[in-house]
Amino acid sequence: MKSIFLLVCILVLSTTSFAQTRSRTTRRGTQSSKTKPTASQAATEVKTEGATRVANQIKNLTTFLYLLGGVAREVEALDAAAKSGQVSPTNERNKAQLKASFEDFRVGLDQLEIYFRSTPELQPYYVKLAGSASGAASAEDQASAGHFIQAGRTLIGVVGRLADVLVAMR
Repeated sequence: MKSIFLLVCILVLSTTSFAQTRSRTTRRGTQSSKTKPTASQAATEVKTEGATRVANQIKNLTTFLYLLGGVAREVEALDAAAKSGQVSPTNERNKAQLKASFEDFRVGLDQLEIYFRSTPELQPYYVKLAGSASGAASAEDQASAGHFIQAGRTLIGVVGRLADVLVAMR
């Protein structure tokens, strides 16, 4: 019982803890601080920022999916035990936390789609990205219905779409 709660806590915290914690800087020996970057350099930086955001979503989703498998099976086992009379109050909390994690991913993917759609340099890649948030919304609906394993499978499709975006951006 405590192990399920611990795993769910890890899942919830993992959505933010795997984000990049430090910024990487590059040295430009020929560019002074007074010179403005060219349009090409600015476009490259925006493209790199977009690719980094997509990569962070992929990392967070794959970590979550790795942990979800075991937790979902345990939640389903506790649901089956609850039907036979062994009610677990922590199981409902665990399910609520899992549902919140699915919602967090949907919100994050919505924000990513908005960023790509509203940034001119990234609009060509938006076509590949479009639908990721709706896939996460479908997973969220499945999780709300208690079908966590199927919701995880749906998120695997979202990860595939995100990977396609990265391939297109290289």
